[in-house]
Amino acid sequence: MATKKYTVTLPEELAEEIRQEVGSGGFSAYVARAIERQREQDRLGELVAWLEGEHGPVTDDELASAEAERRELESHFAEQGEQHRKAS
Repeated sequence: MATKKYTVTLPEELAEEIRQEVGSGGFSAYVARAIERQREQDRLGELVAWLEGEHGPVTDDELASAEAERRELESHFAEQGEQHRKAS
């Protein structure tokens, strides 16, 4: 992917904290990944807004049901991973 240099203004404390964690050579990559994640979040927000416009807002019952299913799947895959580790 082609790159281009930009100038941005960041809070000094935040920028220095990140620079210390990733080193000077990793700073631009860190910022690029952060921007990519934010863009993904923005797009997901747009999708949710569109879906809610088409189908109405998600109800508390639907959220609870989805969360229960997520926990069940998480548990299932954790168990599978544990069985795989034991078999190895």
